[in-house]
Amino acid sequence: MQHLSDELLMESYLKAKDLNLSADFISLIEEEIQRRQIEFPSSVTAHENNAVT
Repeated sequence: MQHLSDELLMESYLKAKDLNLSADFISLIEEEIQRRQIEFPSSVTAHENNAVT
């Protein structure tokens, strides 16, 4: 995942959540986001709150 830009990593995270992909896969992305110390923009938080579960 180190080859992905921060922006692409965040897009991948949102898409994985939208598609309800494996929790393990999403966790890997979250770990990389934390490793890079990327803050979730408010749009990501709002997106997650509006997601259909």
